[in-house]
Amino acid sequence: MVAFCSAVDDWGADMLELDVRLSKDGVVMVIHDETVDRTTDGTGPVAEYTRAELQELDAGYRFEDIDGRPAFRGQGVTIPALHELLEACPDVWLNIEAKERQVAGPLVRLIREHQAQHRVLVAAEHERNRIDARGYEGPWGASRTDCFLFWLLHRMPGGARFTPRVDVFQVPDRWKGYRVLTPQLIEEAHRRNIPVHVWTIDDPDDMRRLLSWGVDAIQTDRPDVLSDVLVAEAGRPLPPVLRRGAGLGVS
Repeated sequence: MVAFCSAVDDWGADMLELDVRLSKDGVVMVIHDETVDRTTDGTGPVAEYTRAELQELDAGYRFEDIDGRPAFRGQGVTIPALHELLEACPDVWLNIEAKERQVAGPLVRLIREHQAQHRVLVAAEHERNRIDARGYEGPWGASRTDCFLFWLLHRMPGGARFTPRVDVFQVPDRWKGYRVLTPQLIEEAHRRNIPVHVWTIDDPDDMRRLLSWGVDAIQTDRPDVLSDVLVAEAGRPLPPVLRRGAGLGVS
């Protein structure tokens, strides 16, 4: 929640990208990994913890600042439940990936309970992870298979007729040494009215190149860097944190 709130309140992020898994007691939790080992002071699978147990862990324990110093350890940072994020950021678009099959159904039910279908994109790297989300009324991201087929077929004669039933492509710039994103792929996607999001881009030169190619969104771990690029290259207003610092106020 610390990172989400800073991205929105300080840097003016348009959309938050996150991953969800199910706790032992069936609560949709915001966490990427299958286990809690990498990001907390706990050990073991997420699915073996209840929501209350997960939120007793120090979720800031292993995070470091850019100088390698512990940045959030012992400051009360916890693993949020998804409903906490939906309630804390009621006007922010969310890009949510189901990391496991069992979370897809509860995820969609929760989105509907909060009447947030208009602002939540349901994504999944593997289609099997969101089988129980089929029928969702909101935007639907392309799976890895969708992206791969489009990447492959649009390069072949006649492949331009292939259009997956998705609302957005979310792809890496490169994948295992292969060039994924090209101006041609972006052009072909746009011909089908499918926007292209690219992840995870933290280098300003890469950001500038992708903007010049016409990408529709850039996912980044450095909203401060992207903000600078967007201000300079796209005429975007200064982010809230800099407007406050300049005494300009924020409406």
